[in-house]
Amino acid sequence: MTKADIIDQISAGTGLTKLETEAVVNGFITVVKSEMLRGGRVDLRGFGAFTVQHRAARTARNPRTNTPVHVAASTIPVFKPSKEFRKEVDESVA
Repeated sequence: MTKADIIDQISAGTGLTKLETEAVVNGFITVVKSEMLRGGRVDLRGFGAFTVQHRAARTARNPRTNTPVHVAASTIPVFKPSKEFRKEVDESVA
């Protein structure tokens, strides 16, 4: 599913125009991004949480040459689904 598909479905379900729906979706994405860029957390009850996670530097191995490779520390965005959402997905896909 693409962003355009999401906008189409929300627009059809709410009666808003596609332009209005696109503005809302873009606004949501902007708010989530800006909060995460500040290192914050966005919680959506019943859906999940968007957080920022720090990964420490480590030594990995190149599988082709078997030589050690240094992997620098990094900070990544993470989505953790809620228990309810995980349960719904498990029951519907299984």
